[in-house]
Amino acid sequence: MARGSILVVDDSSAVRENLSELLQAEGYDVDSCADGREALQILQDHIYDVVLTDLSMPEIDGMAVLTYLVQHFPETSCIIITGYGTIKTAVDAMRLGAFDYLCKPVETQEILLVIARALEHQRLWRENIRLKKQLREKFGFDNIIGTSEPMLKVFDLIRKVADTDSTVLITGESGTGKELVARAIHYHGQRQANPLIPVNCAAIPEDLLESELFGHEKGAFTHAIRTRIGRFEQAHGGTIFLDEIGDMSPNLQVKILRVLQDRQFERIGGNRTIKVDIRVIAATNQDLQQLVQAGKFREDLYYRLNVIPIELPPLRERRSDIPMLVTHFLQEFSRKKKKNVQRLTPAAMRCLCDYHWPGNVRELENLLERLVILADGEVVDLKDLPDHLQHRQAETLWWQAEIPAGGLPLQKLLSDLERQLIIKALDQAGWIKNQAAQLLQLNRTTLVEKIKKQKITRFSQGETMGKIQGKP
Repeated sequence: MARGSILVVDDSSAVRENLSELLQAEGYDVDSCADGREALQILQDHIYDVVLTDLSMPEIDGMAVLTYLVQHFPETSCIIITGYGTIKTAVDAMRLGAFDYLCKPVETQEILLVIARALEHQRLWRENIRLKKQLREKFGFDNIIGTSEPMLKVFDLIRKVADTDSTVLITGESGTGKELVARAIHYHGQRQANPLIPVNCAAIPEDLLESELFGHEKGAFTHAIRTRIGRFEQAHGGTIFLDEIGDMSPNLQVKILRVLQDRQFERIGGNRTIKVDIRVIAATNQDLQQLVQAGKFREDLYYRLNVIPIELPPLRERRSDIPMLVTHFLQEFSRKKKKNVQRLTPAAMRCLCDYHWPGNVRELENLLERLVILADGEVVDLKDLPDHLQHRQAETLWWQAEIPAGGLPLQKLLSDLERQLIIKALDQAGWIKNQAAQLLQLNRTTLVEKIKKQKITRFSQGETMGKIQGKP
């Protein structure tokens, strides 16, 4: 396989032949042509890694070839070679976008070294493009799953604010995906090529958070043995994401307010004002308005942050999205863990849809990772779910039933339910009443009284829950 493709453009046949032989001997795939006009025709049909072009040629010169490459093939490295080199033309070529500028006669090792550097630069450029594409895909809308009405509103807000510089405040319970939304806003906006710097204000001790945000000068305090660049400086040209900003101390709130107002600050121990060009996205799981009323959060800072509010709904308010989320996480973890878990049974899926999810999407994600790891086959059943989910399912079965138009005999249903649960517990405990009482979380004497009241004997154990559920 060739080390790279190169087009040599020179009106000297001797130069073309010498360069072509040299580069082919080094393993490169080489084409050549005699002038700029012919080069432009070739470039319409072929893409090269490197173009070596003479500067002075009749009709269309090397600068015109360079200009064409910069406009149409920015990934191609262009190296200018000439025997009429001046500092001015060198500077002009570099400003226009040339990778390098060489004067004839060119030493063999020099040209090979420059080409090797050009190809490495090109490799890094392509890798950078690939990584940025992956970031956009990873934090694009495709990874914020949902078709429910609350999530469609969130998507609409992201689209509207992504390409602006307005400050965004994302609110929602823990685990709802606030950081994911912040990343989607950044990677769909005009700052996507620049850094996104996240800071978890609740995870960093108060005495360290100021230095983390603003940096410090050497000698500013004990152990400050060198100057440190803070997160605001690191985010210059990009976005800073202040997560859990509701936990920030009043002292730091004042300094954050100044950055939001003036986009400038000083490092700890420094007297030089540093100006930054940043976008600010903040997030919290607390009610900032209540914190303002309680005197724990500055009102002026709240209004500076709350320019564009985005509220993420808890998972219990978007239950219709749960099957889609389950499918997404099953596929993701099956791929990562090299398993082949295809789906959940309808009973298991119903159980997940009925659960209240206090930990929101993060809790669901963790559960699906666990289920994939522990799965023995392609299907996850109700019995594979954690005990607390199965118990929750049993508790909610009756409340899901519809009451018929003619009403229903509540006392009889409750009595029948109690009878069947007692029989089931006795059967599971081998008719050892102490163990059955523990299963039902009753005192033994209470259970014995209920057994007598219901006239339950060992002959009753043939009864099943099917009777209670209205099955024959």
